[in-house]
Amino acid sequence: MTKELPKTAKAVVIGGGIIGCSTAYHLGKLGWTDTVLLERKKLTSGTTFHAAGLVGQLRTSANITQLLGYSVDLYKKLEAETGLGTGWKMNGGLRLACNEERWTEVKRQATTAQSFGLEMQLLTPQEAFDLWPLMTIDDLVGAAYLPTDGQANPSDITQALAKGARMSGVSIFEDTEVLDLEIDKGRIRAVITEHGRIECERVVVCAGQWTRAFAARFGVNVPLVSVEHQYIITESFGVPSNLPTLRDPDRLTYYKEEVGGIVMGGYEPNPIAWAKDGIPEGFHYTLLDSNFDHFEQIMEQALGRVPALETVGVKQLLNGPESFTPDGNFILGEAPELKNFFVGAGFNAFGIASGGGAGMALAEWVAKGEPPYDLWPVDIRRFGRPHFDTDWVRTRTLEAYGKHYTLAFPFEEYSSGRPCRKSPLYDRLKAQGACFGEKLGWERPNWFADLFADEEPKDTYTYGRQNWFEAVGREHRAVREAAVIFDQTSFAKFVLKGRDAEAALSWIAANDVAKPVGSLVYTQMLNDKGGIECDLTCARVADDEYYIVTGTGFATHDFDWIAHNIPDGMHAELVDVTSAYSVLSLMGPNARAVLEKVTNSDVSNAAFPFGRVKTIGIAGCPVRALRITYVGELGYELHVPVEYSTTVYDALMEAGAPLQLTNAGYRAIESCRLEKGYRAWGSDIGPDHTPIEAGLGWAVKTRKNTPFRGREAIERQLASGVKKMLACFVPEDPDIVLLGRETIYRDGKRVGWLSSGGFGYTVGKPIGYGYVRNPEGVSEDFVLSGSYELDVARERVPCQVSLKPLYDPDMVRVKG
Repeated sequence: MTKELPKTAKAVVIGGGIIGCSTAYHLGKLGWTDTVLLERKKLTSGTTFHAAGLVGQLRTSANITQLLGYSVDLYKKLEAETGLGTGWKMNGGLRLACNEERWTEVKRQATTAQSFGLEMQLLTPQEAFDLWPLMTIDDLVGAAYLPTDGQANPSDITQALAKGARMSGVSIFEDTEVLDLEIDKGRIRAVITEHGRIECERVVVCAGQWTRAFAARFGVNVPLVSVEHQYIITESFGVPSNLPTLRDPDRLTYYKEEVGGIVMGGYEPNPIAWAKDGIPEGFHYTLLDSNFDHFEQIMEQALGRVPALETVGVKQLLNGPESFTPDGNFILGEAPELKNFFVGAGFNAFGIASGGGAGMALAEWVAKGEPPYDLWPVDIRRFGRPHFDTDWVRTRTLEAYGKHYTLAFPFEEYSSGRPCRKSPLYDRLKAQGACFGEKLGWERPNWFADLFADEEPKDTYTYGRQNWFEAVGREHRAVREAAVIFDQTSFAKFVLKGRDAEAALSWIAANDVAKPVGSLVYTQMLNDKGGIECDLTCARVADDEYYIVTGTGFATHDFDWIAHNIPDGMHAELVDVTSAYSVLSLMGPNARAVLEKVTNSDVSNAAFPFGRVKTIGIAGCPVRALRITYVGELGYELHVPVEYSTTVYDALMEAGAPLQLTNAGYRAIESCRLEKGYRAWGSDIGPDHTPIEAGLGWAVKTRKNTPFRGREAIERQLASGVKKMLACFVPEDPDIVLLGRETIYRDGKRVGWLSSGGFGYTVGKPIGYGYVRNPEGVSEDFVLSGSYELDVARERVPCQVSLKPLYDPDMVRVKG
């Protein structure tokens, strides 16, 4: 070390790869000049130095695409700012399609790019060859070209970011290993290094594949593991420097030009995990032994695309481990387990493409307490209980790696690490033909096969109509015409208890939860911009206790949001009771008749109206019944202690048989909720959308004087109007398949994209939801006065627009 460590810092960044240096760079830009970056060895010496350096932008999320676009914009100007070369070339990127399913995927990706404001051109095989004349095109159906994609030199970009950070006043120390964190009563107090102690309150861990083990020492879960990744670098053979990057997913390979030669690598279906017993001490600027036998499968695929590789010399087969995650997305954000402990890691071999934007987002998260926009697809809080087990994480991650270039079919489920978390009804439902999906480790019935008709409970993936389309239609009709049971045991369930429970929840919740015992309230929880952070129900079960129910995948996120927003000094404790209760959702016009046959409690509409919670007895079992629905019919969520759940289920099914009671799954729920216009958090609503924009203003207590988080933002919108509004879109052609991200056109002008899509069996048509955007403002009249089309796989489809639910808009069936 040439200079002494400071005694204090505003933030300490741990890790000197591209993510750490980008975060430090952006913290400096935000005025956090007393930020310190610590690297245990040398900058880039972990995994950054051996990255391939392709920079693509398009993802399935608008905001992640925006984040990657920020990287491109930054890399364009970084050399001029710092005086250091970055190797950045915006030479475009090609993606090939070699079969009709892949071509459909590419066309849908082109629509997604258009929705998100990216230019993506669809090319004929010959046009692709003209851009990339080294390849054979005999098997090509078509290709897509993104002119703004490119490539960079990972080490050079990282050094430029480090210099830019120093120019802003950030201090960077190499050869400085972090030994420990000093934590007192749940608060970070200092970072302990081999060269001394730095007092600080915020730590940002960007330590790549070392992050999981380091974070675990402090109770923080970062689900990533190391996987070997190989690519070759050829000798120079006259490859033009402006050659676009190339991805050939059907052959599992990628290519970029380098010094007149080619870099070629790929994602094999049988990846090799590395460092199962921990990363070796002193591992830096280190590569693994080349595994020619394992790489042969990739090389064979590449030779079929680029015949010149058969004769050109190979300088090196490079094998470097990289960190990958169970879902193929990277990990950003503040750890729910430890305040002011931030993570940026697990970049799945696209850390260079993500580096600029991820560092920007993480820096803003650190400095301002929230990200610049909704980053749920990469939020650390998307993980939960299964992800604490490294063996489970590794098993699922290897499957995700193997799917890196396979067709990303809609509704596709992972198969590894299953079953993990099971409802007590799992075996019963499986025996009755349940086809299960998985979320946060939970096995959940997606649909039921008719075993008597020899239907197989197995998904067959396609971009067209799915093999379960008719089966889900049966279940949908049963919801509308008779009654069904959904096993929703996977719901996350919390108890908020204490003398200040009402006051605390009243501050956090946008709707009025200060209701009498027995009340059930649907509410959002908002950030300071009025954005929807949580979307859930709160049942008041005692003067000092609420029972809170939210979606399966939001367990960690919503618990963290509520716990961190209980005002200081208030006596209210939040406890996760998810595993204590099964949930049997009894839905449909015959639901009350079924329930009356199994309970002595009065469940008439007068005694048990909509929006109430009541304890009833079923077959000797105490059941907490919530009168609520997410399918648009009379319904009850029956929350049953797990030891009673099979008894209650059997009693219901026996009593309901004469009333056509049947099983149904989550895909029928989705179909029904689309018809009823119910919003889904993570797609239709989220931190970037307010209740006013989403048509949920009725669920906000602005008529009361009670303060709540986000109130001022909501009042500003009510006074000045909004610039986007959620609407329903129904194509005239019933055979159109809507999946979400289709472009919305109003009077021929692009105004947004679908946030969700599916099929409504009662209306007999596809249904999509999306925001109509207009910088000058959006009103109901503006939305309804337009003529609309959707772009579906680059074809314009006429559609009708609605701001009311397509089914039972007056809630007659729900409240009767």
